[in-house]
Amino acid sequence: MSNKKALKIAVIGGGSSYTPEIVEGFIKRFDEMPIRELWLVDIEAGKHKLEIVGELAKRMVKQAGLPMEVHLTLDRREAIAGADFVTTQMRVGLLEARKRDEHIPISHGVIGQETTGPGGMFKALRTVPVILDICKDIEELAPDAWLFNFTNPAGIVTEAVQKYSKVKTVGLCNSPINFYKFLAKEYGVTERDVLPEFVGINHLHWVTAAYVNGEDKLPELIGKGREYTASNVTAFDWDADFLSSLGAIPTYYLRYFYMTDKMLEDMKASLEKNGTRADVVSRVEAELFELYKDVNLKEKPKQLEQRGGAYYSEAAVNLMYSLYTDRRDIQTLNVRNGNIIDFLPEDASIEVNCVVTAQGPIPIPLQNVPAHVTGLLHAVKTYESLTIEAAISGDKGIALQALVHHPLVPSVSVAKTLLEEMLEANKEYLPNFFK
Repeated sequence: MSNKKALKIAVIGGGSSYTPEIVEGFIKRFDEMPIRELWLVDIEAGKHKLEIVGELAKRMVKQAGLPMEVHLTLDRREAIAGADFVTTQMRVGLLEARKRDEHIPISHGVIGQETTGPGGMFKALRTVPVILDICKDIEELAPDAWLFNFTNPAGIVTEAVQKYSKVKTVGLCNSPINFYKFLAKEYGVTERDVLPEFVGINHLHWVTAAYVNGEDKLPELIGKGREYTASNVTAFDWDADFLSSLGAIPTYYLRYFYMTDKMLEDMKASLEKNGTRADVVSRVEAELFELYKDVNLKEKPKQLEQRGGAYYSEAAVNLMYSLYTDRRDIQTLNVRNGNIIDFLPEDASIEVNCVVTAQGPIPIPLQNVPAHVTGLLHAVKTYESLTIEAAISGDKGIALQALVHHPLVPSVSVAKTLLEEMLEANKEYLPNFFK
């Protein structure tokens, strides 16, 4: 057993269907990172799910024979008090709100997606005030704690915390860890043998190098048209000429920008046939919770991997472990820009490789920022920063500017229509805008 102190961890949004994955990660690393108290916290509306997931978590810990206490609570302050790490994986407005984020834009001929475009903006508007409220509790009750933010849109939410609170925070996404796994598998090596370089911001990054045992395999990957993707984004093939002249592999979320017409058609078709991603996730979640209820289930079920967030907990546990042991390894994280990407504001949140030390992640300077991606990167970051300002002020004018200047919104009139309709649909979660 390590001679370091045992940890207290608070998971905000503990009733999430993802929770068994993070619990599995904590169990696997227990010998090196002893967690004494794991607090799963949720809100009244999530109580039913919290109880089901929480009981499964307790069975998993018991099965592993570990002295880890699992607490379930609706009292956020009790969970946060004295915590070493707080993770947020919440969805303000639940899946119903996500459904509206996806359905409303599509009905106006605009990409309707959970983290990108108007849907992502409204998810951010609902989430930022709630996260900052949680941060007040952390400042007061656990001032030394690290906050790991998984709540989407992760880059916007992380930037808001870095700008408007004193909490030490890092944003996490499962997209980079998926690329590490893809690259290792592609070349039959371990993940320790690969090092991709990521340039960009959350859900808008490009892989600009892909080292395997020290050799950059990116040109070869591009030549073969090899790419990584995720279950939540339709995998249309990239144009080969485009990729070779881009000289980088775009994250799958960039399909919304580079293949807008195709992605929109696909969204319209699936909305008519079986709903958007939110509808699919509702069905997957319902099945998962049925499984979780089974008192004989004592491990994370395989079906969880279809949920779209595969390996997110591995990313969380890796980060926690590196901060805890001062491991100084390289991980891809959402951190404050400083002057890493010189054309973005210093206080912007960016997604890049960092060396993780006990004092926190230190971003690594980039070797190559392709000139042709700078415009899109700057435009989307501008929209993100304006969205944070709108979320905090409740200023409709700023919200309109954010929406109009998002590359996926075609005109001022469409932006105004969307803004009015989506504000009204989200009224109960946006008190700031309805003062």
